[in-house]
Amino acid sequence: MPEGDTLARIAHVLRPVLAGKRIVAARGRPGGARLDLVIGATVNNVEARGKHLLIGFDNDLTLHTHLGMNGSWHRYRPDERWRRPASRAVAVLRTNDATVVCFDAPTVELLETRALAAHPVLRALGSDIATPDFDMDAALTALREPQRAHMAVGDALIDQSALAGLGNVYRSELPFIERVNPFAPVAQVRDELLRAMLERGAALVRQNSAGGPRVTTTAATPGNVHVYGRTGRPCPRCGTRIVSKVTRAHPRAAPRRAYWCPACQPAPATSGR
Repeated sequence: MPEGDTLARIAHVLRPVLAGKRIVAARGRPGGARLDLVIGATVNNVEARGKHLLIGFDNDLTLHTHLGMNGSWHRYRPDERWRRPASRAVAVLRTNDATVVCFDAPTVELLETRALAAHPVLRALGSDIATPDFDMDAALTALREPQRAHMAVGDALIDQSALAGLGNVYRSELPFIERVNPFAPVAQVRDELLRAMLERGAALVRQNSAGGPRVTTTAATPGNVHVYGRTGRPCPRCGTRIVSKVTRAHPRAAPRRAYWCPACQPAPATSGR
């Protein structure tokens, strides 16, 4: 699933393509969002909000997309061949200069802009870690709410109602950086470690929003990541083989794989944290 830095990057790429431009053609998937309603409208803004993308129009409508596991946004010149089949397009917006296409996204909604504040998903989002005004204290307070006390800290970091924008890569990388087991209950993780993970997460998300491959390491560590996707390979810190496990944060959640070093990030019962 795309992370908050991916959505911030998408917004950064699409903004100059769409902002201030008049939509001359538009369509959604059959039976989906009535994107014909924005033909003739001008794009006011393109905004990432956590893992959501919002494209606002001057006729008081906003296109809301969430990319899920497989969705993506593409931009094309008017005469350029698409890199995916048109049958997979779920939203198409065309200006005189460019065409932008969303493929395979499970969520595509055209909403009245005034209704965004009442949207059940958007209004529940925590402070967005990808933005300069990320509210660190609000995120820490949310992580300390009683319902998250027994939640694995890795799961809590990607709970979008606590803070928006982190995903599965950061779920593994941030606990590794701070030597925290990703399955430690939030209640067992000290405030300074939670804050350190949020500070590092905010810095990395903003760094990675600028483009290029996602990097969570420093120049002193080879590769782009420490543990994510590296099951069985040596830990860059101590050489112990990295392990992984597929878990669900709750029964309705999608299964996700967490990665960690069993030596640098001992199990909660023996971590002393």
